[in-house]
Amino acid sequence: MLKFVLSPLRLCVGWSLSPRILGLTGAVMLVLLRLTVGWHFYSEGIDKKEAGNWTATPFFANAKGPLADNFRQLVWDADGGFRLNRAAAMQNWAVFREGVASHYGFDDNQKRQAQANYAKAVELYDWILLENATDLEEYALGRERISKLETNVQEKAVRDGVTSLGGQRDTIRREWKQKAAPTLAQIDAIWANYEIDQNALATAKQAEAIPYYRLIKPRTERIDTSVIDRFVPYFDIAIGLCLLLGFFTPVAALAAAGFLGSVFLSQYPPTTGPGSSNYQLIECMACLVLAATGSGRLAGLDYFLHLIVRKVWGGQAPPA
Repeated sequence: MLKFVLSPLRLCVGWSLSPRILGLTGAVMLVLLRLTVGWHFYSEGIDKKEAGNWTATPFFANAKGPLADNFRQLVWDADGGFRLNRAAAMQNWAVFREGVASHYGFDDNQKRQAQANYAKAVELYDWILLENATDLEEYALGRERISKLETNVQEKAVRDGVTSLGGQRDTIRREWKQKAAPTLAQIDAIWANYEIDQNALATAKQAEAIPYYRLIKPRTERIDTSVIDRFVPYFDIAIGLCLLLGFFTPVAALAAAGFLGSVFLSQYPPTTGPGSSNYQLIECMACLVLAATGSGRLAGLDYFLHLIVRKVWGGQAPPA
């Protein structure tokens, strides 16, 4: 019964009862590899968290290869449908206006200023739509054309099977995106400034007592960058700490390998140079080595957890 209960622990620290025999140099190199990868993940996570505005949108939007469409769908409001929906945008801003007032405990004067900020954002939004009406009309027509290409499975298969036609489809998509890109960029600026302006209404005392209130974008897909952007920094930090401490190393290393593998697949085939995704593939393989060797048992917390595993399954503790 005890073995059944502790099975997850055995999986987390490495299934084999004893690591393969390594020389001192090999063991040291494994530890250094684990610390290097761990520090990379941890520092990346900290940088993304401190930046506050980090987003995976450019990465997913520029995905290529056979899985490109799947990655592009992870971009929040990829086709601009939500941002160009006036009623939806206004509702989201109104909810935020009420939320920020409740969050800080605004008085009547601050609530009036919050309403003024809302009215200003709506006015600017309407002006942008009016100024870009022609491009947006062409964009709407282009969306229908792209939709037909994507939903017509037979045509899609034929196009993807011929390099020139596949490239033509990508060209159509890029030209279509460019039609609305300036408008969507301006609307994004309204969203960002609206969040800042509403938070700026809080007094110094209110701002010190309560954290900054974020304008959360509603999901446009089951999972998109509105969720991913909040999750990834903490994922990186958690993976980094686990590898640095040698805690549940196989699980952390496999999670890191899966993450890095997805990065590689999103940019397949890889290019050469500093921006090549081959670097992610190399680090992915390194993570698989860390997982397979149970490297957390070497100068890591997994050593102490593995004492329990050896006692239950092996009948004796490993030598010191």
